[in-house]
Amino acid sequence: MTEMQHQESVGRWDGLGSRDVASRAEAMELICQEVMRKVEAIGPIKAATPSPPAVGTLPNSDLNDILVHLLMLSRRCPFEDVSVRCAQLLRDIQDLGVRIPRPIGSGPSRFIPEKEILQVSKVDARTQAIFEDAFAALHRLDNISLVMSFHPQYLESFLRTQHYLLQMDGPLPLHHRHYIGIMAAARHQCSYLVNLHVNDFLQVGGNPKWLNGLNEAPQKLQQLGEINKILAHRPWLLTKEHIERLLKAEEHSWSLAELIHAVVLLTHYHSLSSFTFGCGIMPEINCDSGHTFRPPSLSQYCMCDIANGNGHGNHHDDLLGNQEMCGEVEELMERMKQLQECRDDEEASQEEMATRFEREKTESMLVVTSEDEESAPSRDISRHFEDTSYGYQDFSRRGEQVPTFRAQDYSWEDHGFSLVNRLYPDVGQMLDEKFQMAYNLTYNTMATHKDVDTSMLRRAIWNYIHCMFGIRYDHSDYGEINQLLDRSFKIYIKTMVCSPEKTTKRMYESFWRQLQHSEKVHVNLLLMEARMQAELLYALRAITRYMT
Repeated sequence: MTEMQHQESVGRWDGLGSRDVASRAEAMELICQEVMRKVEAIGPIKAATPSPPAVGTLPNSDLNDILVHLLMLSRRCPFEDVSVRCAQLLRDIQDLGVRIPRPIGSGPSRFIPEKEILQVSKVDARTQAIFEDAFAALHRLDNISLVMSFHPQYLESFLRTQHYLLQMDGPLPLHHRHYIGIMAAARHQCSYLVNLHVNDFLQVGGNPKWLNGLNEAPQKLQQLGEINKILAHRPWLLTKEHIERLLKAEEHSWSLAELIHAVVLLTHYHSLSSFTFGCGIMPEINCDSGHTFRPPSLSQYCMCDIANGNGHGNHHDDLLGNQEMCGEVEELMERMKQLQECRDDEEASQEEMATRFEREKTESMLVVTSEDEESAPSRDISRHFEDTSYGYQDFSRRGEQVPTFRAQDYSWEDHGFSLVNRLYPDVGQMLDEKFQMAYNLTYNTMATHKDVDTSMLRRAIWNYIHCMFGIRYDHSDYGEINQLLDRSFKIYIKTMVCSPEKTTKRMYESFWRQLQHSEKVHVNLLLMEARMQAELLYALRAITRYMT
C-alpha cells in the first residue's frame, strides 16, 4: 500500500468518529465498498478449508485486519449507526463464505461479569457524551474506560488528563509519549497497556525499530530507564543526582519541561498498570489475544463464561459465600462509628501520632504481596526496559527501612502542584482535579447500606498507600488504618500497588465481599491515584532539590 493509500484508508476510519451523522455515513459507505472489493478479490472460501490460524498469518492479512477492526467497532463504537452497520457488514461477509473473527472471552474484565458493566448502547446522556468524546479523540473506546464508566465523573476527568498528556501540545513529541507509556507499563509486565501503546506509537509515526528493545531507542529515552525503574518500584531512592544526570547529558540532555512531562507519563502508566491488573482488564478485541478466526467450540465457550464470572462461579451469586461474609460491612461501619466517637473524645499527641505512623509503616513492610513465586517477564515485554530483576522487595527482610517523607516538608498541594503547572501548564490543575475526584468521590453507600459517611475509610486507604511509600501526614491518625483495613485487604492493596502483575481474581473477590463491583472499582481508583501521587511526590521533590 502506498503512503497516500494508507493515509486515505486511515482517513476513512477516522471519519467514523465524526459528530456529523452524514460524515459517518459517507465514511462507512467508503469502507463497505473497499471491504467488498477485497472480499470479491479472494473469492468465496470453501467449507472444506481447514480452520485458519490467528489474524495476521493468512495470505490476505490486510483483509483480516479490517475484519477485526469492524468487529471492534460493532461492539465498542458509541455511535449506534456505525456499530449496527459494522455488525451487518460482518454478517454479509460471512454469508459470502468468508470466515469472520469473534471476540475471545466475554466483556472488558475477567473479574466483573459483562452484564454488570455498562453496555455501550445503554448509557445515560452524560456517559454517552463522554464515550463519544473518547471515541472521537482516540477512535476507540477501550476496556479501561468501560470499567471506569461505573464512575462517569471520574472517567471524564481521567480521559481529559490522559488526552492532554498524549495528544495536546506539550514538551515531548507524540511518538516519545507513547514510547514512555510502553516503558512504564513494561516495568509491571502489563501487556495490555504495552500493546495499546505499541499500536499508538506506530500510528503517530514511531520508528518500528525502537520496538525491538530499549537499546534500539535514542540514547535520550534509554537514559530514562533508570528513573523508570526507581519510580516504579522504590521511589524513595530517587535523588537530585538522578535528575542532574538527565538534565546535563550534553547532546542527549532533557529540558526541565520535557522531564516533568516524562515523569507524569511514567507515574500515570505505572499506576494505570495497577488499575489494569486490579480490575482484571481483558485484551482489546482488536489486539492479537482479543479475537480469533477459529469457530467457537462448546467447551471453549463454557470455559470463557466461567472465567468471566458469568457461570455459577460468580462470588456474588454464591449463597454459602454470602452466609460467610454476612455482617462484614456492618462490622466495618460499626468500627468507623466507634473511631469517630473516640476521636471526638480525645486527640492523640503528636508523639503518639508519629509512633503510630512508624509502627504502621514497619508492619506494611511485613505484609506479603502474594504466595506466588516470582514470575520472570516474557522477552516480548522485558525488551522495553533494562534490569528485569529490579522490583519491589520487602526491605525489612534485609534490615532496610523506607525513610519517612514528611508531607509538611513537601506536599502535592503546597509544592508539587505549582511545580508541574509552572513547567507544563494546565497539567497540575488536571492532575489535582483527578486526585480530588478519586479521593472525594462518594455515593454515601456501602453494599446495601445508604446514607453512610465513607470519608474515614477513603482517608485510611489513601493514607495506608502513602504510608507504604514512607509518606506521613502530621495530622493523620495511623491507628485508624489497623482498625479499618483487615489483613486480606492489606494484601490486596500491597499487591496491586507494589506488584500488580501478581493480582488474582481470588484476591479481588476476597476483600470486603459484600461490596458491589462498582464499589470495588472505586477502591481501585483510590489505589491508583494514591500510588500516582506518591510516586510523583518523590520525583518532584528530587527535581525541586536539583533546582534549589
